[in-house]
Amino acid sequence: MANIEKLIEEARKQQMSLGTEAARQLATTTKSAPQMQGISNRWLLKLLPWVQVNGGVFRLNRRLSYNVGDGRVSFSSTGARVQVIPQELRELPLLRGFEDPEVLLALANRFEQKEYKAGEVITQAGQEADSIVLIAHGKVNKIGTSKYGEQTVLEVLADGDHYSYEVLLESNDQWKFTAKAVTPATVLVLQQSAFEAVLAQSPSLQKHVEDFKALAKKKKDPSGQADIELAAGHHGEPVLPGTFVDYETSPREYELSVAQTVLQIHTRVADLFNDPMNQTEEQLRLTVEALKERKEHELINNREFGLLHNADLKQRIHTRSGPPTPDDMDELLATVWKDPSFFLAHPRAIAAFGQECNRRGVYPGSIDVNGRAVTAWRGIPIFPSNKIPISESRTSSIMLMRAGAENQGVVGLHQAGIPDEIEPSLNVRYMGINDKAVISYLVSTYFSAAVLIPDALGILESVEIGRV
Repeated sequence: MANIEKLIEEARKQQMSLGTEAARQLATTTKSAPQMQGISNRWLLKLLPWVQVNGGVFRLNRRLSYNVGDGRVSFSSTGARVQVIPQELRELPLLRGFEDPEVLLALANRFEQKEYKAGEVITQAGQEADSIVLIAHGKVNKIGTSKYGEQTVLEVLADGDHYSYEVLLESNDQWKFTAKAVTPATVLVLQQSAFEAVLAQSPSLQKHVEDFKALAKKKKDPSGQADIELAAGHHGEPVLPGTFVDYETSPREYELSVAQTVLQIHTRVADLFNDPMNQTEEQLRLTVEALKERKEHELINNREFGLLHNADLKQRIHTRSGPPTPDDMDELLATVWKDPSFFLAHPRAIAAFGQECNRRGVYPGSIDVNGRAVTAWRGIPIFPSNKIPISESRTSSIMLMRAGAENQGVVGLHQAGIPDEIEPSLNVRYMGINDKAVISYLVSTYFSAAVLIPDALGILESVEIGRV
């Protein structure tokens, strides 16, 4: 030990200048601003056109629609036994708005559970149509016949979907398509005879069915809206039809949502530690970034106004085989065919689509967006967003939307001009200093989103990612 100390002492005597270890204690190091891993591109916030909402509420007026809905039902399970939740039967068009819980329970108890293997036929075209089918789990193809006698997939159904409620109102009709299980499937079947037995014992259900039939007879256009009667191609002086455009009597209203937090900074930090970076400004910058991330998350996932939950059920389609293929993306384009603006998908879903393109020898193009090359399909850019969730089963969704109020598309809602605003609809308000010398700032951002007409937003669901 003595020898080592002696060598160190000799080295110090030979040193001609200040060492770096000592010098750095007095030097001002080059520092980065505080970094934050959670910051993303937030493409949705950049791409959505924002509509000014004075008064904090946006009322969406539409033409009157006679569509009775075509929702998805939910199920409960005990072991291998699956049952439809009685109140969920109101998602069926025939039972939409029906409130008698005892009748709904009686109908739910009459559904029979059936299991099918992949490739097995559930219902066969041409055979008697005498039941309604609910798909509790699995994927089912509705297969029809083309003009030239070839089989074609009319629609892909999956968990919560159903078909053929119409057969409960008719007799001696036949299946117009074949339903075949693509994967192992669990379905619940209600026979027409069982429905009629409950109907005969329930005056309230009888009245509801009669009202449903009357509604179905009203004249409507292909979109389900109240028809506007017109005359075209006539000659001479015929009596022209009289008409008017009817509106919804109870339009939906969107109240601006809010994301907020209280930023707290000790006065000692704010006073003394501001060189070379202002601590208050850096704290505020990162807080605003976090609020914007949450804002985009809510615009996508919020159950009241989030896009994933507000797409019309007829605008939701399923992948044909699991992973997102070029065929699936083309099918999604067919749901939003009027001036689609952009796709939005999780980065892993975009990677899965690229893998499927590679398998087929197809190469997606790219499009320039503000000087950046972005992957595109059929000339429509595909933007990444990590806010679109991935389920435990490794499935996600891909959205396609038409943006802008002038296009009757998807719009963001906000109110610019609020007090203490630092960005449109985002403000920072001083709340004072408490008895512990802590300064508080209330940071708030107000927002929502609206789909002006149903065909402005389409979703490709059950997108498998990571398939080998």
